Amino acid sequence: MTRRQKRMLVRIAISAALLIACVLAPLHGIWRLLAFLVPYVWIGWDVLWKAARNIAHGQVFDENFLMALATVGALATEEYSEAVFVMLFYQVGELFQSYAVGRSRQSISKLLEIRPDYANLEKGADLEKVDPEKVQIGDVIVIKPGERVPLDGVVLEGRSSLDTMALTGESLPRTVEEGDDVVSGCVNQSGLLRVRVTRLFGESTVAKILDLVENAGSKKARAENFITKFSRVYTPLVVIAAILLAVVPPLFTGNWSEWKRALIFLVVSCPCALVISVPLSFFGGIGGASRDGILVKGGSYLETLARAEIVVFDKTGTLTKGVFNVTAIHPDKISEAELLELAAYAENYSDHPISHSIQQAYDRPIDVARVGEVEEVAGRGVRAVIDGKVVCVGNSRFMDELGVQWHPCHHIGTTVHVEVDGLYAGHLVISDELKPDAKEAIFGLKALGIQKTVMLTGDMRAVGEKVGRDLGLDEVHAELLPADKVDQVEQLLQKKSPGGALVFVGDGINDAPVLSRADVGVAMGGMGSDAAIEAADVVFMDDKPSKLSDAIRIARKTRSIVRQNVAFALCIKLLVMLLGAVGMANMWEAVFADVGVSVLAILNAMRALQAPRK
Repeated sequence: MTRRQKRMLVRIAISAALLIACVLAPLHGIWRLLAFLVPYVWIGWDVLWKAARNIAHGQVFDENFLMALATVGALATEEYSEAVFVMLFYQVGELFQSYAVGRSRQSISKLLEIRPDYANLEKGADLEKVDPEKVQIGDVIVIKPGERVPLDGVVLEGRSSLDTMALTGESLPRTVEEGDDVVSGCVNQSGLLRVRVTRLFGESTVAKILDLVENAGSKKARAENFITKFSRVYTPLVVIAAILLAVVPPLFTGNWSEWKRALIFLVVSCPCALVISVPLSFFGGIGGASRDGILVKGGSYLETLARAEIVVFDKTGTLTKGVFNVTAIHPDKISEAELLELAAYAENYSDHPISHSIQQAYDRPIDVARVGEVEEVAGRGVRAVIDGKVVCVGNSRFMDELGVQWHPCHHIGTTVHVEVDGLYAGHLVISDELKPDAKEAIFGLKALGIQKTVMLTGDMRAVGEKVGRDLGLDEVHAELLPADKVDQVEQLLQKKSPGGALVFVGDGINDAPVLSRADVGVAMGGMGSDAAIEAADVVFMDDKPSKLSDAIRIARKTRSIVRQNVAFALCIKLLVMLLGAVGMANMWEAVFADVGVSVLAILNAMRALQAPRK
């Protein structure tokens, strides 16, 4: 709870205590009025100030004006306790609404980490650290191991592995050598690279990502507050009706003492049940979702989520685990255990992520005495002497250079071949695994009537299409950079109905622009990047994509409760207003009816805290 919310809570508590004291105090006349003015001004000064300020700016008919007019009218009719009570109820509703609003999405500080601080500019035989913005097209830069690629370019010399996760979401490092393109924002993992710059920094990939996040956030439509929209129509009608009630009947009857009916009518018209139950319903929905590990950053996002029609997923880290695993072992003339053991021993001294996955799959201590000379062949694999045998482990290009007849694999992923003393021994497949609940997530969405499920990924097309088939997705778009993902989302936004919403689910820094552009952005909070979590409207704390079905179900239940409260409150309100207009309801009866409606609406709103049945 923020400091401002704590102060409001103290104001509410003090005002309630003062109200009770005033009701019990044996005061009369002007002293009774002055006594009730203390809690009234204490709890409602900001509402009165906003009403006056808005009137001065020409914005007359809003909920602040209605609350001010109704409560001042109650004071004029000497219904002092009702005036304070109504204002107190309103502030309680405002507190709930304030608490339900999520923290700002505009601070995406983690994303700034992909911005390079410098570039190693080659000047003759020397290197000079310069601002990337000062590097021109055609200049040559040097990227050392561990450094971030500062600008887009072409490799002139060197061979290395690049970590592209921050840009493409691709879990597998990309090997580059002479003639290959490199994009800014990647991290050079191993070798030294000389690169000729092909784009200025302002046009580079990393600059475009930063710009996309900033601009995409400004395009996103916000769900306007329901009470404010309602008041724009309701408040003018109520005020006009009250004026007519005060003026028109006396013109015919000559009894001008009946003007108090107009004030009673105005007090009855105060939408307490709405100003409390609507934000409280959303607050309850947010609370119920948080119990299930789903953090919603505001009631407006819950409201929008209930209208979901199209759901778009990132692949790596969202539908898949985002880590390397040995997913298949295919030996040739030896056992699976022997093939895995040879690969693990050969890769023991390598720091490559693929090597770590093989050692993890082997999961046994390595007897280094069995390992002799080890040679790492850049961009190819590893050659090692194990138990006196020459073992080569690497890609198909390595096998071709060795003259070994290797077997292709039908499994999708990175194939690691093993050769022993000139003979092919088999291969292993390293790939990203689907999350256990990924299929459940897609099935659950289709059961809820979601019209289209789509996956956007920076991964290879073959990998993306296989994941799409396995999960039953409607569309798959692969080999995408962040800008491409935003373009795809823009196209999908055109396909939804006017009242529908597009939801995007991702976990990486590269997903931040799309999370900002979607109607509702959902991030994985357990393993997801800070940038994605900051950019998102909804966060899943346990990284389960199946939570999306639960979130939509909670959102729809909350929306249903809100609609019930609105319909119930308006029907009862109109009935009591009609009775008050014809003189069949006095102030106490009107306030009692209003409070009763509010209590029932609040009790109904509390149902949002309970998780809906699946």
